[in-house]
Amino acid sequence: MNGNFSALTVAIALTVAAATNTADAQGTAMPNATKSGHVQSNGVSYYYEIHGSGEPLLLLHGGLGSTDMFRSSLLPALAKTRKVIAVDLQGHGRTTLGDRPINLIDIGNDLAQVLDQLRLEQVDVVGYSFGAGAGLRLAIQHPTAVRRLVVVSAPYAQNGFFPEMLPQQAAVGAAMAEQMKETPMYKSYVAVAPNPNDFPRLLDRMGEFMRRPYDWSEDVKKLSIPVMLVYGDADMVRPEHIVQFYQLLGGGLKDAGWQREHMARARLAIIPDVTHYEMFLSPSLAPTILPFLDGKGGSKTWAEHVKP
Repeated sequence: MNGNFSALTVAIALTVAAATNTADAQGTAMPNATKSGHVQSNGVSYYYEIHGSGEPLLLLHGGLGSTDMFRSSLLPALAKTRKVIAVDLQGHGRTTLGDRPINLIDIGNDLAQVLDQLRLEQVDVVGYSFGAGAGLRLAIQHPTAVRRLVVVSAPYAQNGFFPEMLPQQAAVGAAMAEQMKETPMYKSYVAVAPNPNDFPRLLDRMGEFMRRPYDWSEDVKKLSIPVMLVYGDADMVRPEHIVQFYQLLGGGLKDAGWQREHMARARLAIIPDVTHYEMFLSPSLAPTILPFLDGKGGSKTWAEHVKP
């Protein structure tokens, strides 16, 4: 296989390998889900599992991964204070691939039905990479279903990726399947997939999805809910695009003011020394996003610090 295989799939496979460990950095075992099962949505049987208690939070994984990506770090951290509903997206993990193409607009509608069937009127949403795109579409298409949204390591348009990434993404397809059989990505898929033989088909569908141009800038402008963007300083999303995304949400357009009177509703975080492929494992991710999800403000103003 050409360099596309090593540049994209091996990098992701290595992170999936790390994520399949079910203990966190301190060696604490991930508790069992309080509930799990499948719900039907538009011809796809979506797997979900619920951890913890508190305000509901929908957690969405990255492409060619599953909910298992979060077991070693993010899921246990969020479940300490939240009712986390983790969903395997179309064709991933324990969720069926179905007969239709993979399309984030369709998946956004699917997720709204999943929430409805689980009797969840409104949730906070945290999505990583492919899952961030799904969460973004859910918020755009079903705005009353989402209270707060965290977009982790995803662009709002295809041109947000570094140019060299586009041909690598376009090369993903069934032809890679045979050479991937010894990778942790393949092994983790066949261990839980309802039909392990669908792996080549999943690669074809994901390749088709990644070759399809998109630009959701006009939709992003219309979002009225609080949104937080989180990236690594070595992410696959261009820094210029990250700033543009933030500005579309109303952030980064003016100085915040001495009393934070001009603060935008949107938030932006850049986590240092983190790549796209490591982001979901970063111990900095949970403490970065939890204050935003909990609706907590930032630091005290200077005036508050010097009050007698």
